[in-house]
Amino acid sequence: MSDKHHGTVAVTGVTGALGSRIAARLAGRGVPQLLVGRSPDRMPDLPGARRRGPAAYGDASAMRRALEGASTLVLVSGHRTGRRLEEHATAVEAAIAAGVDRVLYVSLVGASPTATYLNARDQWLTERFLAGAGIRHTVLRAGFYTATPAALADEEFVVSGPATTGRAAFATHEDIADVITAVALDDGPRSEHDGAILEITGPEALTLHEAVTRIAAATGRPYRFEPETLEEAFARRWRQGMSGEQIETWISWYQAIEKGEISLVTDVVTRLTGSPATSISDAAWWPSPNTARGTP
Repeated sequence: MSDKHHGTVAVTGVTGALGSRIAARLAGRGVPQLLVGRSPDRMPDLPGARRRGPAAYGDASAMRRALEGASTLVLVSGHRTGRRLEEHATAVEAAIAAGVDRVLYVSLVGASPTATYLNARDQWLTERFLAGAGIRHTVLRAGFYTATPAALADEEFVVSGPATTGRAAFATHEDIADVITAVALDDGPRSEHDGAILEITGPEALTLHEAVTRIAAATGRPYRFEPETLEEAFARRWRQGMSGEQIETWISWYQAIEKGEISLVTDVVTRLTGSPATSISDAAWWPSPNTARGTP
């Protein structure tokens, strides 16, 4: 436990894989927290943490009430709704109205207005909003999750998609949570991370074939990668009953890898945590197959 006094940190997304890890780490350091979200009954029971809500990002009054007393807001990006910018902007404005001093926004590596991965376009919009919102902030761009290929696999452990030679520097949930926690703990009136964009990546850029092969070795399960053409990828997902938006989003995930937009490798994990970024072979958590959001 840290002997430094810390202000109260509000954390969103605590019922998810990333937000729950951030909250657990802050609790372990003795940091007082507000756990904010739509389903307080599903939030973890952590020492020094109070549950606040129901509060959806787009509900300005509920978010303001939930954030009262916080000095830092860790804003884990919401799901793609078609109004993600508006929802995030409402949450940030509610934080400012509640007296929050700074926002730590969890974005995506590759965020840009022309990103191939559709979610990364939404993230860039929120980054631009924060830049002009008049509040201290840090953008933490998370790499594609190490666990995602395993979650995308079907019941026979096959991962299929339109990517062959492109590479991605997959990052573990644990490393991402460790970096965000380190920035949250640096809570003085000034921080070297104010206004920064931190790109959180794994230690090397791998093709999907290489990544899935390593997942198979790490888990002892027969994961394998089978490339598809764009036409095959669309047709298979359509037959599975995916919506047009789901198909477009997932195909764009594979295509962002194929185009090299997620291949950046940085030293952010090492620099902020003092430990090297975790390789796929050493990842601590693997989801079950066919559990990625948006799969049937």
